[in-house]
Amino acid sequence: MSKAPQRPVPQLLATLVLAGVAMAAWAAWLGWDQHRDVHPDGSTTGPYEAWQVIGLGVTLLAGVYWAASREYVVAAALGTTTGLTVAAAYDWSDDSSGLFVIGVVMIMIGSSVVTTLLSLLIASRKRRPRAGRPGH
Repeated sequence: MSKAPQRPVPQLLATLVLAGVAMAAWAAWLGWDQHRDVHPDGSTTGPYEAWQVIGLGVTLLAGVYWAASREYVVAAALGTTTGLTVAAAYDWSDDSSGLFVIGVVMIMIGSSVVTTLLSLLIASRKRRPRAGRPGH
């Protein structure tokens, strides 16, 4: 038995919500830290610490799970990717070398691949009946 296709309005709303969540999460986790750390040997790291990036990832995972578990796979992938891409472009656009574009494209490709795979995995697990529970 085939399932009726998802209505476009909830898909669009989920996409817009996830794009907003991704932009807000970027600002909350990464937007405030703009300075590189200079070590005694002269090397630099940053501007982000690992815990900030992990926090961003966990925050975004919650939104992707929410949408994908409702079978809004396209919304989960497209909304999250769009929000991260816009946030990265805005945050990094003051780079005078112009190399920020490469980073933004890497964010776009990476987040697109990861959110698509995660969304498909979550949605497929939701559809599969659980062992020991007939009819579910």
